[in-house]
Amino acid sequence: MRVLLLGSGAKDHAVAWWFSKSCYLSGLFAAPGNLATGRFCQNLPDVKPSDPVSVYNACKDHKIDYVFIGTEAPLFTGVVKYLNDRGIKTFGAPENSVKLEGDRSFSRAFTRRHNIPIPHSSLFGDIEGLEKYLERHSGEYFTIKSNYIAPSRIMLSSDDTGALVDYAKKLFEKGPVLLEEFINGTPASCSLLLDRNGYLVLPITSDYTKKAADDQTPTGGMGALCPVPIIDEIKEKIIDRIIKPTLYGMQVEQLSYKGILTLSLMITEDKEPYLVDYHVRFNDPSAQAMIPIINTDLIEILGAMEKDNVSSIQLSTTDESTVAVVLASQGYPMNPEIGKEIKGLTSAFLEPLNEGPIVFCGAIQEKDGKAITTGGRNLTVVGKGNSIGEANKNAYDLIKRKHFQGLWYRDDIGNAYFSD
Repeated sequence: MRVLLLGSGAKDHAVAWWFSKSCYLSGLFAAPGNLATGRFCQNLPDVKPSDPVSVYNACKDHKIDYVFIGTEAPLFTGVVKYLNDRGIKTFGAPENSVKLEGDRSFSRAFTRRHNIPIPHSSLFGDIEGLEKYLERHSGEYFTIKSNYIAPSRIMLSSDDTGALVDYAKKLFEKGPVLLEEFINGTPASCSLLLDRNGYLVLPITSDYTKKAADDQTPTGGMGALCPVPIIDEIKEKIIDRIIKPTLYGMQVEQLSYKGILTLSLMITEDKEPYLVDYHVRFNDPSAQAMIPIINTDLIEILGAMEKDNVSSIQLSTTDESTVAVVLASQGYPMNPEIGKEIKGLTSAFLEPLNEGPIVFCGAIQEKDGKAITTGGRNLTVVGKGNSIGEANKNAYDLIKRKHFQGLWYRDDIGNAYFSD
């Protein structure tokens, strides 16, 4: 199979690496790709991932059999339908289904129709209405986010009314804003590979989105671990209360598709799971934490999806744990510095190996022979081990040896799951 992957982030690097290990692969291309993907597949920097015609022409030029959409933008511009109408198999949600992520007011109404537990939320169309509401609920903890899709799942959770209002003003520049009840608990991501008849659950991760444990500024994704140690009772609740009603609702409302659906979850202290958001794509950095422990051939899985029997796949994983640590540009997530040179990214350093930590490259491109930052999350270092503690040590040992100037990271990813 000749595969074209649309994307350029660290999660796309991870997916491309997963593809590269397949015994069914005869050609691998990335558009535009990044500094690292070009080391084991052919980057197509001139292809515009969100332009259906540009992608289709690349498919013809390179005899592509299958297009895997990793980044979110092409899902909103009709790439899936355009390619499918022309006989090219495509992994990704069609425009009609993208609203599960791209329109949070729709997804909240969807969950209410299908009795799926989710935090209470209110939609505001202007800053005046939001300010009056927050004044009446001064001192209460809320989460505020754009109603529409936002890069890196950036949002703010805080009990500071002024901070919530200031952040909302920026969000209102793009449209309505969603204010949600804050649910305290353990965050988790559960990714499902879907076809018309069933689904395959990938290893569950736990995400670290804040810049620090006690931070109350806008958040992005700073780390993840996998697999998250969830007891069977909670897994059963996730399946019965969230996964099954979600897939039933998608079927009856004609939203089903062949692709991925990631559930962002919060698990409370009393073992109750809540859905926080739907994502019609892999999450970053949960994908980087999850993919290294999966043994099953990705193309084998995609073949089963094409035949609508993905639920028959017996997913094979290693017995290892992973801890993924994001190295980000100064100013991330709101105003990341770009155009900065990152030194030390040798071929050996960026070559994923079966042994030792794996480094996935994100918003870094090569310019004039130098590695230059192009966005906020630049590298993800994934440590592996027989326990979360060992994986944590392996990840941070590598980071401390390299000392990437200008990049910052959280130093506590996974700490809550082990003791010295």
